[in-house]
Amino acid sequence: MKEIVAQPLTPEDFAPFGDVIERGADPISINAGMCERHHDLARLDIQGGATGISLFDAEPRALPYEFNLVERHPLGSQAFLPMTMAPFLVIVAEDKDGTPAPPKAFLTQPGQGVNFYRNTWHGVLTPLESPDGTPGLFAVVDRIGDGANLEEYRFLESFKVVQF
Repeated sequence: MKEIVAQPLTPEDFAPFGDVIERGADPISINAGMCERHHDLARLDIQGGATGISLFDAEPRALPYEFNLVERHPLGSQAFLPMTMAPFLVIVAEDKDGTPAPPKAFLTQPGQGVNFYRNTWHGVLTPLESPDGTPGLFAVVDRIGDGANLEEYRFLESFKVVQF
């Protein structure tokens, strides 16, 4: 089994795969100064269909984490927005002639979300154990509509993600 060391999620390291969604440095003050808007944080890319928001209630996992499955969405980007401050694991892989290259893993900081670019290989939603044991609740923004927008790939060998 191949071991992957999860790296901290940064916009620079994640750039080939998508957007890191987090509070920005220059928020816009709205609502009579009672709210700060962190504006336009992700590049949504939907072909046909519509953009939808769904809630996912994912079972928390723990590190080390073993996996062999990744997926991609050829017709639209997909954003994972945690609704708690618990970190989650983000697994991605570059495309190599239509199949995923060896994957990379990132560990989010509380309050970070991600937007996977259209056609980016990525792991399944992987919340980590929260201190209070609550499940991983996420808002997911992605394409809703007809057409094959899910491609899965199983590696012949599993990977184990460990903490940095």
